[in-house]
Amino acid sequence: MTAEDRAGVDPAETAAASGISVVMPILNEERHLAESVAAVLAQEVSGPVEVLLAVGPSQDRTLEVAEELAAADDRVRVIDNPSGRTPDALNACLLAATYDVVARVDGHGILSPRYLQTALETLERTGAANVGGIMDAVGVTPFEEAVAIAMKSPIGVGGARFKLGGAEGPAETVYLGVFRRSWLDRIGGYDPRFSRAQDWEMNWRIRKLGGLVWFTPQLRVEYRPRGSFRTLARQYRDYGRWRRVVARQHPGSINLRYLAPPAATVAVAAGALGGLAWRPLLAVPATYLAGVTVGGLVISRGQRPEVAALVPGVLATMHLTWGWGFLTSRIRLGEEPDPLTRPQVQRTHSDGPVA
Repeated sequence: MTAEDRAGVDPAETAAASGISVVMPILNEERHLAESVAAVLAQEVSGPVEVLLAVGPSQDRTLEVAEELAAADDRVRVIDNPSGRTPDALNACLLAATYDVVARVDGHGILSPRYLQTALETLERTGAANVGGIMDAVGVTPFEEAVAIAMKSPIGVGGARFKLGGAEGPAETVYLGVFRRSWLDRIGGYDPRFSRAQDWEMNWRIRKLGGLVWFTPQLRVEYRPRGSFRTLARQYRDYGRWRRVVARQHPGSINLRYLAPPAATVAVAAGALGGLAWRPLLAVPATYLAGVTVGGLVISRGQRPEVAALVPGVLATMHLTWGWGFLTSRIRLGEEPDPLTRPQVQRTHSDGPVA
């Protein structure tokens, strides 16, 4: 007996439900939202596609843009997300989603051609619960270009395959992700306590239950980096804070790559402060600054001077604010929701992962 029969659903009706629900948490995305949605709607894919825009209380014209997109194409729906939080947006989209494959896309991400079709084929070929690919950072302004260079270098992000590329295969996590809906139902959707790092945390739970998370470089999403040192620092500080929360919540999920930024932050700060009393200690921050300067100039060879000049500062900002966020994280989670009984993302016709 099939899962659909056990759930009391006519298999013929389920066949009609085969398609892709693209879920998008949206907040202050007036600049890129139309381009992002257009890239989804232009996909050539064997099956219907819907786009669910969960719009939070933005400070620009994001809601107006979203409503215009929905009025222009009936495949687009706008969902209210009063909290503005990403996990709340994603879970609201899951509640409203129609189809059996769910693709997460951000409002500043541009899908490559055939992204969705390639994801469907990869899910079928690998039996994975979630497949994803490369976060292809592409800047428009000189600062964004500098951030993109740093994000595509091991000096900037360590060995993350979803930013650097590499051979396809099983992975700890992937960028965004295209999921079998049955797996999202099984684990209870996104943990609403994680304002950041919710993708990493969800993939950890999938893998702990025996699901396969699969990376393939054939899947590319063009990503628009932050546009200033201030917004970049806030972004990476929050990354560090929430990665510490994941490490605390899921022992064994941390490795040396994630400990490198906090170690560098401690060394630089200790050397700078200790150097006030014993000058030789100033060699520690001086060595770090020399390293990121030389490394930044090396990875930005061939770039315009105004871009190359920014890369060392971008690298230092990424490293030290991530490390600072990790070291100073005081976020404590509330009671853990039961992933098997959380009702807001369950659908009655799915009772487990598709093999």
